[in-house]
Amino acid sequence: MKKALVVLAGLLALASVANAQTFVWPQKWTVAKPSEVRRGGTLRASVISDYRTFNPFITAEAGNVPSIISPYGLVRRDPSTGDWIPYMAESFTVSANKLEITFKIRRGMKWSDGRPITADDWITTWRIHTDKAVGSNSYDSFFIDGKPITLRKIDDYTLRFSYPKPDATAFAVAAFVPWPAHVFGPVYQREGAEGIKKMWTLNENPDNIVSAGPWLIESYRPGERLVLKRNPAFGEWNKDEAGNPLPYLDRYEIKIVKDTNAQLAEFLAGNIDVLAPSTVDHISQIRQAIQQGRLDATIKVNASPVASSQFMVFNWNKSSDPFKQNLFRSDKFRRAMSHIVNRQAVVDIVYGGLGTPMYTSVYPVLTQWINPRVPKYEYNLQEAAKLLAELGFRKKDREGFLVDDRGRRLEFNLATNAGNVQREQMAKLIVDEAKKVGVKINFSAIDFNTLVGQLLSSGADRPFDAIIIGLSGGDLDWPFGSNVVPCKGNLHMWNKSGQCLDPRETQLDALYSRGRMELDFQKRREIGFQMQQIEAQLLPVIYIAGPNYHPAWNNRLGGEHPEALISAIWGQRQLELTFIKR
Repeated sequence: MKKALVVLAGLLALASVANAQTFVWPQKWTVAKPSEVRRGGTLRASVISDYRTFNPFITAEAGNVPSIISPYGLVRRDPSTGDWIPYMAESFTVSANKLEITFKIRRGMKWSDGRPITADDWITTWRIHTDKAVGSNSYDSFFIDGKPITLRKIDDYTLRFSYPKPDATAFAVAAFVPWPAHVFGPVYQREGAEGIKKMWTLNENPDNIVSAGPWLIESYRPGERLVLKRNPAFGEWNKDEAGNPLPYLDRYEIKIVKDTNAQLAEFLAGNIDVLAPSTVDHISQIRQAIQQGRLDATIKVNASPVASSQFMVFNWNKSSDPFKQNLFRSDKFRRAMSHIVNRQAVVDIVYGGLGTPMYTSVYPVLTQWINPRVPKYEYNLQEAAKLLAELGFRKKDREGFLVDDRGRRLEFNLATNAGNVQREQMAKLIVDEAKKVGVKINFSAIDFNTLVGQLLSSGADRPFDAIIIGLSGGDLDWPFGSNVVPCKGNLHMWNKSGQCLDPRETQLDALYSRGRMELDFQKRREIGFQMQQIEAQLLPVIYIAGPNYHPAWNNRLGGEHPEALISAIWGQRQLELTFIKR
């Protein structure tokens, strides 16, 4: 917010597939055979930002706790083909008009507290996600062109999704994760959205957090560590080809560290097992440690382009400062700011040459979707100065910064999340280049949760000027975010007024819906190409560059993907099939 691009029509062949009640994880997803597997042990990982909540309805950041402990939904993608296959559903059928999908829910699945998983869990979860007052990041995905996608319980183990119009992302929508109706339902009935928002805070007793996925929360210490333990109920219906319950591991520990340098130090010391280094310096340190025999590990350099974006976004909703608000809403200003971004320097300095410049919202790994004719406002300080002069910034003050005819200095604040060394380096490069043309940027690195709070804020006066951040997720069938492109989307980050403020926003909003409703891949891609042309004119965010994907792991781990599957889309492994070799 993911390899093969699949249209809905091509999925009809799967409609009659019926699996047993147990979901068997194919051996082709791992290099290990079931006979090689050892049970038990702990996988050790790390993150550089602390967690915000355990609540699945109010999370927006990647790598949140609910996404870690949850299973896939009714369907999931097969990483070896990219096709949608039944998962929590045992089968599905698509109606002739392609406006309904009926799912037969796999029987015998249980929540971690022993209660059966039934259609009611999906219905309750859907109702909460689609209550606008809750503020769910998934809200927008349940609407097409403003019309709701609805769910109906046929019986305890049958669900029917009804789409108001054809939807190329139909299976991605249906893949949402259920949460226990018996936990969230009573609170929602009594207290509505406000009651839901108060649930499962970081102070919640881990014993009260119910999961359908492979993991349960064992303990959490803010700023230190999240410890997860195996969920036995998951293994009752998730098994390998030899019939062994999954996951193989007993525990999954995630250490919270200061920054990416600290992550590297932990990996080199053998204290964590997995890492995806993003700089040539970090890669070379890992390679050197392996070559010198100080670390028994594997690293795959340039496994694929990145499946995420890094960008700078300006706040269009700053009523307390009309000067800045008008500036940030000017596409001429944003174009000038794009011209001061030296993307090649970011690739060379931040990523050591192992990265990809970005000019569009489509992730570099999704090459079929990228419009090669998109205008690029590349590094050009002269062009930046010219555009700023056209905006009235022709003179400089005593300190060498541009001012307009009223003496107002061209100055703004820029923030990113502390601990993300690469984003901090990006910001400093932008600050230095901006100074050369007379733009004063005040940079600060702040707490990630504070940053996300600012970005998600709405209304006429939001508390930031500009932010550098990234996005992941998204859908292979239609790679434009349902919560990003539409003007009312939860992650329409530049403009959270709740309405389109620029005619091109309105165009993008309409094209997003049109593309999502187009089932023919080639026609849908043409609409995506058109959207990228308009994005380049509007420039709502300024894309910078991203690291290529370089997964590394300690060789005490087994069960990684076959080499052909390792990419930024599928990752280096399925944790459910991972085990400790020694």
